[in-house]
Amino acid sequence: SPSLPPSPSLPLPLCLSISLQMLPNSSPFPFTAGTADVLLEDCCADGHRLATQKRDCSVPYASESKECRMVQEQCCQNQLEELHCATGINVAHEGDGCDSHHDNSSLEAKFIKKCCHCCLLGKAAQAQGQSCEYNLMIGYQCGLVYRACCVKGQEASELAPGDVADLVDQEDPYLHDRCRGERRCDTSMALSLIFPSPWSFPDTNECITGTHNCRIGEICINTVGAFRCQRESSCGTGYELMEDNTCKDIDECESGIHNCLPNFVCQNTPGSFRCRPKLQCRSGFIQDALGNCIDINECLSINAPCPSGQTCINTEGSYTCQKNVPNCGRGYHLNDEGTRCVDVDECSPPSEPCGAGHLCINTPGSFRCDCKAGYYFDGISRTCADINECRRYPGRLCGHKCENTPGSYHCSCTVGFKLSSDGRSCEDLNECSSSPCSQECANVYGSYQCYCRRGYQLSDVDGITCEDIDECALPTGGHICSYRCINVPGSFQCNCPSTGYRLAANGRSCQDIDECAAGTHNCSINATCFNIQGSFRCLSFDCPENYRRSGDTIRHEKTDTVRCIKSCRPNDVTCVLDPVHTISHTVISLPTFREFTRPEEIVFLRAVTPAYPANHADIIFDITEGNLRDSFDIIKRYLDGMTVGVVRQVRPIVGPYYATLKLEMNYVVGGMVSHRNVVNVHIFVSKYWF
Repeated sequence: SPSLPPSPSLPLPLCLSISLQMLPNSSPFPFTAGTADVLLEDCCADGHRLATQKRDCSVPYASESKECRMVQEQCCQNQLEELHCATGINVAHEGDGCDSHHDNSSLEAKFIKKCCHCCLLGKAAQAQGQSCEYNLMIGYQCGLVYRACCVKGQEASELAPGDVADLVDQEDPYLHDRCRGERRCDTSMALSLIFPSPWSFPDTNECITGTHNCRIGEICINTVGAFRCQRESSCGTGYELMEDNTCKDIDECESGIHNCLPNFVCQNTPGSFRCRPKLQCRSGFIQDALGNCIDINECLSINAPCPSGQTCINTEGSYTCQKNVPNCGRGYHLNDEGTRCVDVDECSPPSEPCGAGHLCINTPGSFRCDCKAGYYFDGISRTCADINECRRYPGRLCGHKCENTPGSYHCSCTVGFKLSSDGRSCEDLNECSSSPCSQECANVYGSYQCYCRRGYQLSDVDGITCEDIDECALPTGGHICSYRCINVPGSFQCNCPSTGYRLAANGRSCQDIDECAAGTHNCSINATCFNIQGSFRCLSFDCPENYRRSGDTIRHEKTDTVRCIKSCRPNDVTCVLDPVHTISHTVISLPTFREFTRPEEIVFLRAVTPAYPANHADIIFDITEGNLRDSFDIIKRYLDGMTVGVVRQVRPIVGPYYATLKLEMNYVVGGMVSHRNVVNVHIFVSKYWF
């Protein structure tokens, strides 16, 4: 395991603090266990030494005191955790991985890994310019290591390049924090042992024994060595409870807790207070709740202040009496002498009670109007009012919209229509005559519709502009063309790779160019041209010794085969006994399968033999060479009375890629290989998917 050096420049967050809360007359630190007095500090020091020297806290402790053994174990565990944590911090500063030196199953490795991770988090926060005050719920101990490593990183980043050597001499901001930074803590901390004093005496509860002297309305509350009496109910609003359990009135005016306005004077009353106004109102006025003087309406009093035949008129602070005069009805007024009522001529100029342009006819006490066409006499307003023909004859005057005008009405049409010659009907307006659309326009009843030619779409913004459709950017754009799609106005074009392919007749697919068939290859006379997808290969296959090249070269769709048949010299027993009968070379070209979801069958080896022969013969297929990364496998299948070996691609391969698989087809009889055919499959994987 790694060494455990101390790390004085970083605060170690683990500490165990012990204190004794002593009762009076007790000694400060030692306690008696058995026959020996034991100091807790000595017990803790023994635990520290055991952790530092032995690195093991499971050894038995020699002290006879149970408390001392407890302290030894806690201090040893604490010191051991500090040493492990210091190692984790050093590992984080050295840049090694937190899992590189330890077995994660041990307690030591867990502490080292924990402090290493916490320190790395602090260094990462400093590197990203974040605050060193952790706010993650990572725990108090991890948070201290996080902050220490973050603060140390900030100090190092602020130094000039020549000052890096002085970094170790700088004082850590938490070096003197006894509980957060150092390995020893103040002795007044977490573990508190309380020992009762042998001289303590029990307290007598006077409230239970009935030896108290509390009065009726008071409750007894026991205290240490005594008791006290407390009033059961409060004194109520406006009073306060005194020490002798009596209620005293609160003088709100003297204490200043009243709410009287500045125009009022506070007057204390038992349990409350009153606000009296400072200003006194003169005769004829009355004061409101806010101290304001309000006029008294003497005319509304019960006893009428004026004599009969006179009317009371209120004035500010007083009233006056006025003599009554004759009351003329509507349409009449007093004559100049004020003695009788005469008719009012409402039609006399310049008044026009019927409205401008209408005839007014005076009558005794009233008048009547002779209104023009399109108006009627309104008996409420007594004037000529306009007749709203649109409201009086709805839907019968205009074809679409009726708009009322003074004395008449006006017809109008909705959008897409125009007013007919009769001034009332509406007829369709052909908007397409003004060419509102960018491409094609179709007039419809009351409107028009814009549409676009093929390859364009109508704009969602204005509904009249035709925008080019980017067919290549559509969700199906990746499947429009085999290789590459290029958008053009109103359409699109498909392209193929610059060499090895040509665009098919459908204008979308890329078709492989067979250079071998076209004669555009550059293979020598000693090599054979094999076409592959997008290119060709010049390969030369020579038959090994004791084999001759067969004259029938089989050519299938995408597979070219060269076969060598065994041809032994006379009396060559070794050649005759060799089970290999044929050696073939096959070239196959594959695309890069972009969506590889299941195995692809690429080669079929067929053997003409019964599927289940009576002599227990069997055919075994195997891949013996070239199957790197286990990208291929071979399975056996029975089909139409033949045994077929199917070579499959079982893993995705990204081209360009070339591999040569050596396949063996063994004919086994009685557990022995009696016949073997070897097929070398040369596989070329194109970088394209077509």
